[in-house]
Amino acid sequence: MEEHVCPWWLGYALASPLRRIGQEPASILAPWVSQGMIVLEPGCGMGFFSIPLARLVGASGRVVCVDLQAKMLAGMERRARRAGLSNRIEARQCAADSLKVEDLDGTVDLALAFAVAHEVPNPDRFFGELHAALKPGGRLILAEPTHVSAEQFDRTLQRAAACGFGPPAPVAIRRSRAVVMER
Repeated sequence: MEEHVCPWWLGYALASPLRRIGQEPASILAPWVSQGMIVLEPGCGMGFFSIPLARLVGASGRVVCVDLQAKMLAGMERRARRAGLSNRIEARQCAADSLKVEDLDGTVDLALAFAVAHEVPNPDRFFGELHAALKPGGRLILAEPTHVSAEQFDRTLQRAAACGFGPPAPVAIRRSRAVVMER
């Protein structure tokens, strides 16, 4: 990730229950997630979406949470243990230049990239790794905060498309520019 990476200490605010007032993870994700799925969440932070994802995939599913920062992952793992969901969540620390998920190639049903693409130094590699991890027909939910300009978001969508993702379909998520794309 580039020098613009969200600082680990901000992870506590991003995982705050107050955030659910504007962005309720379960209602955002429920149309796209079902029991038994394998979900990849790059840039998981302290687990604002990870914990609800683990509930949605059920006991037979798995959420692979990837973050650059060990402190973010530690916070997410604490929250998962408290929620009794750590057996459904796998935490992985990535590198600045790779998600390090090659072992998942062709196995992931859904990838959730929420407020992370604008922090990635090599979007082509990022989207290439996500595309490789997804099963044929697998989906990517890509959401960026509104401080990411419409032009910047359009460039991000073009890069995802260049890596093989299908045309974007808009998704309504408050305070975000969001789409779903298919592999």
